[in-house]
Amino acid sequence: MRGITKRFGGVTALQDVDLEVSSGEVLAIVGDNGAGKSTLIKILTGVYQATEGTIELDGKPLSMNSHSEAIALGIDAVYQTLALADHLDPAANMFLGSELTKSFFGIRYLDNGKMRQEAERVLLERLGVRLKSMDVATESLSGGQRQAVAIARAVYHSDLRVLVMDEPTAALGPQETARTLKLIEVLRREGLAIVLISHSLDDVFAISDRIQVMRRGRRVDVVTTSQSSHQEVLGLIVGAADAA
Repeated sequence: MRGITKRFGGVTALQDVDLEVSSGEVLAIVGDNGAGKSTLIKILTGVYQATEGTIELDGKPLSMNSHSEAIALGIDAVYQTLALADHLDPAANMFLGSELTKSFFGIRYLDNGKMRQEAERVLLERLGVRLKSMDVATESLSGGQRQAVAIARAVYHSDLRVLVMDEPTAALGPQETARTLKLIEVLRREGLAIVLISHSLDDVFAISDRIQVMRRGRRVDVVTTSQSSHQEVLGLIVGAADAA
């Protein structure tokens, strides 16, 4: 992303922001509420269109007018809300809106068996997750298991290149958080470019390769995680250097 500016009427939410992420890398974006993180990723995933600036993938310009167009181009997101239908089972959630069907005497039916088989395969092969039961409502799953179902839905499409994860460990306990971070590590090893938005610096330092700090709609710095510290990043978030 180059020179991204977004205005809502007379309000400038983003001003000349760049973002770069590579295959097999986790780029964390941090900043206080109102820093512009959500607006930036909504532009990256086609929900918003930039007022100014360009987006490129493999050096080729992208034009996205909707989230579905972004998905078709290989960019998807797992948001904090997960957007799961709690009353449906995991397989139904994974194929929600893109259900697999079969034909019987010219009549199309949902292929529930195939969807379950594919859901189990993707969860196990891509994420290393095996649910105790695929016949339960998704609302009965743990937070980490629900997160796995949402991630599996995103990675099911083999052409996925960039995955945005918005606060993936929010409201999770320590064990579930650790499992979710392991899922992110699995996806990184598979070569996905991952953009992680998180308020937890502990999680950011545990899993990211680089950290992009946002403040007041601008990118103030990008640091290499292994060469930085909580104190440095916190100082960038609050503008301690500016105040000094």
